[in-house]
Amino acid sequence: MRLALLLAAPFPLHQGSQVFVADQARALRRAGAEPVVVCYGASDGTPPEVEVVRAPARVTPRTLRSSASPAKLVADAALGRALLRAHRANRFDAVLAHNSEAAAVALAMRRHLGVPVVYVVHTLLREELSAYGPRALGRALDAAGGALERALARRADATLALCEDARAALEPHARGRVTTIPPGLDPRPAPGFAACEAACRRHGLTLGRFVLYAGNLDRYQDLDLLDAAAARLPDAPVVAATHDAAGARFAHLRAIEADADEARALLHACAVAVLPRRRRGGFPIKLLNYMEAARPIVAHAGVAEGLEHGGSGWLLPDGAGPEAWAEALAALLADPRRGATLGAGARARLEACHAWPDLARATLERVARASLDRVARAGAR
Repeated sequence: MRLALLLAAPFPLHQGSQVFVADQARALRRAGAEPVVVCYGASDGTPPEVEVVRAPARVTPRTLRSSASPAKLVADAALGRALLRAHRANRFDAVLAHNSEAAAVALAMRRHLGVPVVYVVHTLLREELSAYGPRALGRALDAAGGALERALARRADATLALCEDARAALEPHARGRVTTIPPGLDPRPAPGFAACEAACRRHGLTLGRFVLYAGNLDRYQDLDLLDAAAARLPDAPVVAATHDAAGARFAHLRAIEADADEARALLHACAVAVLPRRRRGGFPIKLLNYMEAARPIVAHAGVAEGLEHGGSGWLLPDGAGPEAWAEALAALLADPRRGATLGAGARARLEACHAWPDLARATLERVARASLDRVARAGAR
């Protein structure tokens, strides 16, 4: 199958959605498909093994942060035209529309494309949309987000969820069964001791004596919670390693700028990896990176799907506050042996449940079923 992987964002970029799309494209190619990433025009190169079609760079929004803006409407119109041009040049068999914005674009173009649109749900808008607007409008924004994603699931030829929360939320509204296929990761050799030590030295950190969050600083990540917990941990720095630390405003959480390689070295060098996000409905790609590094993970139980408290992570209730977070972090900092056990459990979970060959095969099977179902519906009319 020739597949369009549609993404309403710059690509590539070291952020979760872009990393997922690049990895999925490589895995689908190895599984025998012909994936093409169709994306916004801005770029810092092309990942190996990934074919890319871009909309014009002049209409790409300037900010790399996740956001809702009028500029996105112009960019999305250009993205739809780029998809149609690529389809007419060499026909696609289906579109894998990554997240709600791309799904809306693909569904708007479907009658011109004449192929199935598969909605790949990265996150639930009913949980996340409030992070992009004024707090006073939070409930209204989340309600609007929920209505939009339900409409997309009803119209899409098939829906793929990255976690069970998203499947349960959308299946009652979707056309047919929603399939849960989590993201995968191909483990790589760990960075050497020298690389880890150099990364620590550059940022004034001590190997094995700091807590690390690795990812973007957007509001939906709930980093204010981690900032408040850091105030209760005077003996160990709590660090956020991110590709864009400009404008970071925290009282106790230390934001540092690091590229992908340095962030990975810091992850392998830290004592504990953290995921403070409370909003359900997605599978954070950083969680896979934490699992690969065999770090003890502290996260909310509703977000770290697949991990088990005491076996592969330290899971806190969704409502846990800064004090509970600080207690968990202090306990793991004081007990490296326990941390090593949890890290090993997380790594075992990664290898058992997130192997890309299996996930790519399941994705292609679901796309093939969506194509057959579309043909059947057309014949029944």
